[in-house]
This record gives sequence, C-alpha cells and structure tokens, in this order.
Amino acid sequence: MTLFNQINSLLLGLFLLVVTSLAYFQFTETKGFMESQISSDLNNTTNALTLMLKPHLETGDVASAETVINVIFEGGFYKKVSLTWLDNDKTQVWDNPIKVEGVPQWFLNLELFGPQSTESTITNGWIQLATLKLEANPAIGYSQLWKVMRDTLITLTILFVLSLTILRFRLRKILAPLHRVAGQAKLIAKREFQPDLETPDTIELKEVVLAINSMSGQLQTMFSQLDTEVVSLKNEKLTDKVSQLPNRLYLNSQLGSWIKDPGYGGLLIARLDWLEKIDEQFGYQVRDNTIQILAKEMQQSLPALAPCVIARISSREFVFLVTKASPQQLKVYVQHVIRLINQAIVSANYKDEEQFAIGVAVRTQGISASKLLGNADDALQSALNNNEVSHWFENNQEQELELTQWRELLQEAIIQRHFLLQWHPVMSFKNDNVMQREIYSGLQIGENVIRAAQFMPYIEQLELGSEFDQSLLKDIAEHPTLLANQEKVAINITQDSVLDINFHNWLGLFLSRQKNPDRFHFEIQESTVLAYPKQSQKFTNIVKEKEGKVGIDHYGRKMGSVAYLQTIKPDYVKLDQSLSCNSSNDVEVNEITERLALSRAVINTARGLDIEVIITAVEDNEQLERLIGLHANGYQGFITPPSYIY
Repeated sequence: MTLFNQINSLLLGLFLLVVTSLAYFQFTETKGFMESQISSDLNNTTNALTLMLKPHLETGDVASAETVINVIFEGGFYKKVSLTWLDNDKTQVWDNPIKVEGVPQWFLNLELFGPQSTESTITNGWIQLATLKLEANPAIGYSQLWKVMRDTLITLTILFVLSLTILRFRLRKILAPLHRVAGQAKLIAKREFQPDLETPDTIELKEVVLAINSMSGQLQTMFSQLDTEVVSLKNEKLTDKVSQLPNRLYLNSQLGSWIKDPGYGGLLIARLDWLEKIDEQFGYQVRDNTIQILAKEMQQSLPALAPCVIARISSREFVFLVTKASPQQLKVYVQHVIRLINQAIVSANYKDEEQFAIGVAVRTQGISASKLLGNADDALQSALNNNEVSHWFENNQEQELELTQWRELLQEAIIQRHFLLQWHPVMSFKNDNVMQREIYSGLQIGENVIRAAQFMPYIEQLELGSEFDQSLLKDIAEHPTLLANQEKVAINITQDSVLDINFHNWLGLFLSRQKNPDRFHFEIQESTVLAYPKQSQKFTNIVKEKEGKVGIDHYGRKMGSVAYLQTIKPDYVKLDQSLSCNSSNDVEVNEITERLALSRAVINTARGLDIEVIITAVEDNEQLERLIGLHANGYQGFITPPSYIY
C-alpha cells in the first residue's frame, strides 16, 4: 500500500471512529430522552385523567366519563386506555394501532422503545370507583428519534465527504514531493539522470528531497568521471600528441577488428616528406602547427565522403582506413586527400619539388590485416620509386560477379530465404551458462554457400539491408530448431534497417506476434548509434516497447565519449575486438597492459549504468583468464565455436 493510502486510511479510520462515536452518543441520548419524556407524560396524563374522571364516576355519568377519555385518547399519544368500573366489573377499552408516518419499517422493527404503562385506582374516600390503565404510544418516540438520527447522519455524511475531499487534496499536495522522489529514484535505478527536484517547505520531506538530489548528482558525477576516464585513457594511449589524430596502436586495433567483420573499403598510406623539410627550414613549431591544421581539415571533410579512421603513425606518415567505400568512392576519397595535402603545402609556403606520395590498397575477400597494410605499403613504395602522387596496388583477384549480378542473386536468395544458419553461444563468466546465441547467416546460392563476409558488403552497397533483415527474422522465427529450443538469440541489424521507418513498423508487428518477444536480442553497431542517434533511439524504443532486448555491437571501437549509453540505454554491449586483449591477433605483448586498462574503463562505464558487458573475440583459456578480472558479464569467441542449426 502506498504512503498516501496508508495516511489516508489512518485519518479516515480516525474520522469514522469520531463520527461513529458522535452518532452513537446522539442516538443513545435521544432515545433516553424520549423514553423519559414518554414516561413523564404518561404519569402526568394518568394523574390528570384521574382527577377529571372522579366527579363523573361519583355520579355514575358514564357518557361524560367516556367523553373525557375520548378527548385525551384522540391525541394519538397513547396506544391503549382501559377503564374498569369496580361496581359491576365492566371494562371499556380504547385501542390505537401504532402508525408512524415518515419512518421506515425496518427502523420500527428494531423495537427500540419497550412498552410503558401506568395503572391508577380512582376512589371516593374509601370507596374504589374504577381502575384506569394507560399504555403509551411509542410512535412519537420513533418519529422523533428517526428525525434526529436522519438529520445527524446527513450532517455527518456531508462533513465526512467534505473532510475526505479536503484531506485527499491536502495529502496529495503535501506528499507530492515524495511522488517526485519516487519517480526520481526509479529513473536513477535505470541510470537516467534528471534535473534536481524542487525543495519543499516541509522539513522532513525537504531532507528526503535533498538526499535524493545529492545521490542523483553523485551518481551522475560518477558516470561522468568514468566517461572522462575513458576519453582520457583513449587520448593518452591512442592519440598522437601533435595532430590529435589516432596513433599506430589505435590504427592496428581498428584494422584488426574491421578486417574480421564483413565489409568493403580500403587503406591509404600517405608519406609527406615535405614536413621534414619544413622542420629543417622553419623549426618543429611551424611543422607541428602545419600538421595540426592539416589534421583538422582532414577530420572535418573526409568522414563526410566515407566512414574512415585517420591516423598519424610516424612523423611524416598518415594512414586512412576507409571502412565503407566502393572502389569508385575510394577514388574520390583519394582525390580529396591529395587536394587537402596540396592546400596544406601552399599554406606552408613550401616550394621544393619533393612533396608527397600515397599508396592505396583495396580490401579483398579473405585478406588479413597485415596483408592489407603490406599491400598499401608496397603501393606507396611504387609511388615513391616512380615519382607518382598516388599508386594503387594491383589486385590480381578477379571479381566473379558484377554488382548487377549480385543484386539479382541476393534478391532472389532473400525472397526465397536460402539461409544457412549458425549460432554462436555467449557464455556467462559467473556459471558458464549460455546467456544468448548470436545468429550468423550464410546464403545458399545454387550449389555454393556464400558466407556473410562475402555477401554483406554487397548487401550494404545495394541497400538491401531492410529486406535482408526482414527475411532473416522470419526464417529465425519459423525455424523448427529455434522454435523448439526457445533460447535467447541475438541478431545483428544492418544500418539500413535502423534508418528505415518502414522496417521499424514491420518490426513492431513482428515482435507483437511472437510468443516470447524477450528472447529476441537486436544488436546495432556503435558507429550507427554515433552517426544516427535519433534513428537509433527510435529503433531502441520500438524494440523495448515490444519487450525485446537491444545490444550495442563493437562497443568502445570509436574514439571519444560513450555518453550515448545514457540515451540509448541498451540492455547489453559487446566489447569491440580491438579491446579483447588477444595477444595472438597482431598485438604486441607490451600493448596488452595498456589495452586492459582501457578495456576496464570502458567496461566500468557500462556496468555503472547497469548494462551487461560481453567481451568478444576470446580465443583461448589464457586470454580468458586475463579477462576475468575485468568483471564483465559474459564472453564470446572461438573458445566456444559456432555450430550450424539444422
């Protein structure tokens, strides 16, 4: 029961007790008074009637005696009058039935007034003439008692309703701060921080409100500190001090993580030898200022052309990891980089012939991070040797299908649901139970099975993400094994679906038709959340309204703050592979400690908001032992490999 109802019930009970007591005392006093009045009137009437009848009885005037009694009896105050003549024992009786107007029968049936009667002997000296007996009529008592109690109860009811209304109004006003405190506490439990509550005038409530405001402020400060720690660690460990661009460590981690996921794009290495000449001619301060201006121009313009990571890996080398671009888009990107560098050269007043060179390598199927980096470096050396501004690494891998052919094949496979499904368990650190199973999809095209790494880049290029996700979700919902198992399943949602309003509406209907919608976990990329926060928020709200779950994939991949967690409020996050501390994944051993520190900060930020954290890319028990101290909720990787769903 709420505090409002408890106080309301207490005051209501006390009021009812007082009202009941007043009504009881009014009832008993009125009843006693009426009984006393009836008894007194009966005695007085008996004495008066005795005196009035005596002369007529002495003379034997029966008619006159009856007349006197009739006058008294007709007043209706007496139920029965009887006169017995003692000389002949003749008795005459006057009887009046009890009739009370305006009084309900049930009240009369209570028999509140007992019978009252008097008997008197009329004498003449020593001679007894007659016996007079009067019995009171209780009708007047019932009438008066009913009228008094009716008026009393009406008055008390009006007072009760009026008091109750005033009481509820005042209690709501007095307890309003407590309702706000309860609402604020619920929001704090969800790690949602609102402005401080207004301080009430009531001293006791004022202390409660001040306490909740203080707690909210402290928790918000704690989250801000954790987020600041993440940003500080990233800036300290992963940022070049001069350009404020990501450094080699960050580039290596992003390249290793990106190459493991389906994707398309390329890598550029730009060597700017003229920066060393500026250093020699004008000093390092001019050189650093030139680098800062160039880096700022790159960060402002290049991400608009294609998603990318721009890093400075040495005093004169910049690397551009373009994570989503077709070869045509990559050419435009390279041209823009060349234009930016030329503008920087002009601004620096550098006029020598020796300028810069760019090596370009396109991502191909199955290529490793080290191989892609090596291809770009080979292209750079060719550009330097041939005195070229840019050189593309020659890719001998022939493209089997044209883009239009891919469209036809993918659309048919999506419509026909030619999916080959695998699921990959997420294990709990606490008890090694399965927390969820992530669904991987392949496509059966003809006699060939095409893995997601091959077809997903074309799904993105051809903007077929919404169609693909709808078809895949239908297949998952109807798959016999998944229906029988009923375990929680995680599905990676494409960026197209997050941005598509029609998909949002379809997804709402899809989840509403599911028997257990909470078993469906939808994962969206961190890059999508950062690039499209409003659409991501709307997608999340729709899923949660239908009791589904939302996760953030590649959590912690991007530089900067993770404050978006407060807005999106996901149920869980999956740590990016670059933070998994896998020593076998092109990571130097001396880098593991630094990554552990960053991983711990990123995990603590999510845990501080009561969000579950899952570490990905866990390959062996040695790595698993290293990660236990980070206090994440679960882990996923080829330590427990995926399996096909039949």
